[in-house]
Amino acid sequence: MPVKKSTKSKKAAAKKAAPKKKPAKKTSKVAKTSNAAKISRSSKNTKSSPKQQIADKKFYYFFGAGKADGSADMKDLLGGKGANLAEMTNAGVPVPPGFTLTTEVCTLYYENNMEIPKAIDKDLEMYVALLEKETGTKFGDPVNPLLVSVRSGAKFSMPGMMDTVLNLGLNEQTVKAIADKTKNLWFALDNYRRFISMFGNVVLGIDKDKFEEVITKLKKNRRIKQDSSLQVNDLKEIVKKFKSIIKRKTGEPFPDDPYVQLRMARDAVFRSWNNPRAITYRRLNDIPADLGTAVNVQAMVFGNMGNDSGTGVGFTRNPATGENEFYGEFLTNAQGEDVVAGVRTPQPIKELNQDMPAIYKQLKDITTRLEKHYRDVQDFEFTIQQGKLYMLQTRTGKRTVQAAIKIAVDMVKEKLITKEEALMRIQPSQIDQLLHPRIDPAAKFDVIAKGLAASPGAASGKVYFTAEDVIKHGAKKDTILVREETNPDDIEGMNVAKGILTARGGMTSHAAVVARGMGKCCVSGAEAIRVNPAKKQFQVGRLIIKEGEVITLNGSTGEIILGEVSTIEPEFSAEFAELMKWADEIRKLGVRANADIPRDAEQALKYGAEGIGLCRTEHMFFAEDRIPIVQQMILAETPEERQAALDKLLPFQKKDFKGLFDVMQDKPVTIRTLDPPLHEFLPRKEEVEAKIGALDTKSDEYEEKLEKLNKTLKRIDELTEQNPMLGHRGCRLGIIYPEITEMQVRAIIMAACELRKEKKKVHPEIMIPLVGHINEFKNQKELVVRVANEVIAKHKIKDLTFMVGTMIEIPRAALTADEIALEAEFFSFGTNDLTQMSMGFSRDDAGKFLGPYVQKEILPKDPFVSIDQEGVGQLVRMGKEKGRAAREDLKLGVCGEHGGDPESIDFFHRVGLDYVSCSPFRVPIARLAAAQATVRHNGQTEVTAQKAKTKK
Repeated sequence: MPVKKSTKSKKAAAKKAAPKKKPAKKTSKVAKTSNAAKISRSSKNTKSSPKQQIADKKFYYFFGAGKADGSADMKDLLGGKGANLAEMTNAGVPVPPGFTLTTEVCTLYYENNMEIPKAIDKDLEMYVALLEKETGTKFGDPVNPLLVSVRSGAKFSMPGMMDTVLNLGLNEQTVKAIADKTKNLWFALDNYRRFISMFGNVVLGIDKDKFEEVITKLKKNRRIKQDSSLQVNDLKEIVKKFKSIIKRKTGEPFPDDPYVQLRMARDAVFRSWNNPRAITYRRLNDIPADLGTAVNVQAMVFGNMGNDSGTGVGFTRNPATGENEFYGEFLTNAQGEDVVAGVRTPQPIKELNQDMPAIYKQLKDITTRLEKHYRDVQDFEFTIQQGKLYMLQTRTGKRTVQAAIKIAVDMVKEKLITKEEALMRIQPSQIDQLLHPRIDPAAKFDVIAKGLAASPGAASGKVYFTAEDVIKHGAKKDTILVREETNPDDIEGMNVAKGILTARGGMTSHAAVVARGMGKCCVSGAEAIRVNPAKKQFQVGRLIIKEGEVITLNGSTGEIILGEVSTIEPEFSAEFAELMKWADEIRKLGVRANADIPRDAEQALKYGAEGIGLCRTEHMFFAEDRIPIVQQMILAETPEERQAALDKLLPFQKKDFKGLFDVMQDKPVTIRTLDPPLHEFLPRKEEVEAKIGALDTKSDEYEEKLEKLNKTLKRIDELTEQNPMLGHRGCRLGIIYPEITEMQVRAIIMAACELRKEKKKVHPEIMIPLVGHINEFKNQKELVVRVANEVIAKHKIKDLTFMVGTMIEIPRAALTADEIALEAEFFSFGTNDLTQMSMGFSRDDAGKFLGPYVQKEILPKDPFVSIDQEGVGQLVRMGKEKGRAAREDLKLGVCGEHGGDPESIDFFHRVGLDYVSCSPFRVPIARLAAAQATVRHNGQTEVTAQKAKTKK
């Protein structure tokens, strides 16, 4: 076989990209270890030689004449396409015959220095012979030639991500034979030029534009627009020039030997498993890299043999809306690539009923049968060759989330699937698209940069670079807050802004967490942008966006778009409500929301929250009418001064808590006492120094103002810490300044007492943050219980109960959970900080390297997005087991961002926690993910499964 220079380069690139074989990770889509990984391991763990292993295995699976070696349940081995072709063949569906090389061959190809082992390669001609016998043709025959297609087919559908070669087997002799056989030289030459360009691009690595330029130039010279207007001589010239391009680019002539063509195309399809777009698609869709692809070799059928021929694609139901209607399009006298390439405008599939009514009826009958057989929407491809219908493919159809929900609910009503199956058909992450405004799919736009998709939705607005400017302009126009990174002081501006963009920070940075809680669109960690607050502009390359200019953020993709883009508002269907009802009936895990103000609590209830799992009291302190009082408290030099400021804050806090309790009546509300370090409530040092520099030295108030600003500056210096996340925060604040905790507890219980007097039910749960030692918790619990009982006695309320618990966010707390549980009535795992402290990753800075870590497969996922089950997860499991051993009725929840991640929720279900808590807009996602975890594990947790096993 001649070696092509560009083939070598493609092989080298693919080899470099090929992953090391390892067991497939558990993902939402993969329940079993991949065959590719099994083969890799078996070659190391068995005593037989590699040659013996190959001899003992079947690597080719034939389908044809109504009988196939494979079936639909062999997707691990045959890929989705091969398994479904076998299944359709066995079901009597008209399928062009062919054979499948298994995914194990793909694994061996990469392990064998990018070559097919000779023991497998030698059987290729035997299976071609079977295909020749089935079709009555002969591969490379100058009278009656066999032509084939060579296509990929992975276990999970990856539409358009890997490569295909059509019309393989053509050369100067077989082109003449096809022309004689069909009495149509134009048809034969048209297929030949298609084959050469496709082979040149897919197999030899030549840019397809090089071939397209030849056709474009010729059509321009001939003053024609459509390829179908080319004449025979035009096609001959195109073929000649295509071959010349290949000779010039590779140094070798175009291969005429059909078997050389077939082997090269087969290897190219295996290589395409690791092309950049396939790698990206797998990463985005959680498809393991070690599954490999099968290769399907199938006899060609032609839709471009005249007006009694055609080709098309379709769905058994509308993939955009979910309506139960035959959906798709077709072209007469065309090949399949013409439909998707936009060479001609396809016709709606229903019009096939007018052109070829018998074929339309047969197609409708077959696809209806396929949907009932697979019990899901089918995406199918077909070709009509001179009045005969052939099915080329069927697979589960991709669909919008709106369509997926409607189809799932409708199929339950049609008794095709169960409620449990309907719930498993929806990807929880897709629910995001229903809860936020989204970019209009029909809109055209210019993406200028990309960051992390930190909080879903879409927002357009004028850019401003300070929270103050956003507040100033936000009442009159839509605004986007652009910052290097946000901090708690920006909270009011974030609340007013339609969207938030930061150049730094990860998926659990301040901007990301707060935005998700507010339901705001946010793109964080967009390191391609350079923010210059002083000049009030940001820059992407040479493009400068100034204050007041409009951008659009797509928080679902991380895209930053120039100008305004139209959006679609969220809406819920009756089917969505019904699906969520089924989820609530089935799930074991409770679902609460992280909410700090009544408006957020109302949103949480709307989305089905069963309580508040985290109320962050510090967010209440940043309101415009409160921050001066908070700063007064921080700047106080004596306990008396500090208490005076706290007395002013008490009514505000009580009002906040009363509003939350009132909205969440009869549902638990977990309130965390003050957590962040005090310096976060003070202005930035640079701002104070700027104010000092701007003072009017001639003013009568100069000395007084200077003294006040210097005092603030001194306090900022005193509170500044080298590592504030591990510094004076959380319960440490309450221990050093007990009057702060005292004020907050008093406000909580006073609010609860006032509502009880109104005959309203309240369930306060007071949570102490950052506890690492039992004595820290004892100190704060004693204070909480004392103050609470004082307030209850003063209000003469006899039936108000409250709970005192802690966050488990320091590794030592998990290690000593049995001690802490003797005092705490509940644990809430703060997995954001627990991840940070366990892995040694700063959640605000880790965005710089976590992306590359995931791409290089150092980590499977960003651990701030999906919990590190083997590391941080073990601390959660340990905390749960030790805690429950000490206190059997210990309530256990999660209030970190992982509470809204489907994969983490599955883990929390297995561990046996009581509930998860997440931002209000992720509550429906958590409800569905919790139901899926119950279905996936047959309603069992690790503990109940072990008990059942022991009982047996």
